[in-house]
Amino acid sequence: MTRRRHLLAAALAAPGIVPVGAHAQGAYPNRPIRVIVPFAAGGGTDVSARIWAQRMSEILGQQLVIDNRGGSGGNLGAEQFVRTPPDGYTILLTSNGPLTVNRFLYRDMQHDPLKDMMPIGIILRIEQLLVVNPGVPAQTVQQFIELAKARPGQLNYGSGGAGSSLHLAGELFKLRAGVNLVHIPYRGGGPAMQDLVSGNIQAMFDSMPSSYPQIRANVIRPLAMCGAKRHQLLPDVPTMTESGIPDCVAGTWIAIFAPNGTPAPIVARVAEAARQAAGEPALTEALFRAGADADWSGAEDLHATMVRETAQWGDVVRQANITSN
Repeated sequence: MTRRRHLLAAALAAPGIVPVGAHAQGAYPNRPIRVIVPFAAGGGTDVSARIWAQRMSEILGQQLVIDNRGGSGGNLGAEQFVRTPPDGYTILLTSNGPLTVNRFLYRDMQHDPLKDMMPIGIILRIEQLLVVNPGVPAQTVQQFIELAKARPGQLNYGSGGAGSSLHLAGELFKLRAGVNLVHIPYRGGGPAMQDLVSGNIQAMFDSMPSSYPQIRANVIRPLAMCGAKRHQLLPDVPTMTESGIPDCVAGTWIAIFAPNGTPAPIVARVAEAARQAAGEPALTEALFRAGADADWSGAEDLHATMVRETAQWGDVVRQANITSN
């Protein structure tokens, strides 16, 4: 028994060996890693997660297994995640809604994303933009604002539902531009886009994957990107800031987290793998085809982004009196 203890101690002291509780038998990772995605399979976050996880599996040398845990707008999966052991073999991959908005929509939320999760980094972004039906007599954001002010309460915009990221983008625009637009919630962004194309609604704050094919078909008109910079697919479409509406930045980003208490060497290993993946053309192209833009921002930037957007969306939810479905 004494000899076995000496051998184990020597092994743990060897270079590259990271002691993690009962799993300190080799360099991390030495078995598959579970990736909790707090949304149903087949959605935008899930599709992007599977593309990303495939390349991460190759880099880390162990399979990343997607575990869909949908429910309560992403809260259910996140609450299961914060209770998992901090051994590096479970990570959370989620979009910004559950991280920065849900606390204002769900009174029974059982966790605090700013305190109960260890940020690793942002891995990709999905841009949003303001689009209108071609029948709307506005070629620019400023013309759209003038039209809305001339017809208060007569112009509407659709979204994928109350409290969705597209709804929040619209309410943020209303506050920053000082206009009165009527929100028309749908059961998903698809039906809203159908009504925009047919002219049943006038405008929509939508994601690039959904809008771009319709823009190419000339059945809707883009007015401005809601991100911090122009998008390479639509280089002639200005940002909201360029259009005279500062502090009107909205979009979807997806980030990864470890449970609190996860050893720093493990977090650093996952972060380095994610940083490497984000810079690879093959992954960038695969995500681009899915409508997402590969990105990498580390833990410090992720935390700062969460703090900033939590304040922004809390203000929007309160002023617009938004409640969850």
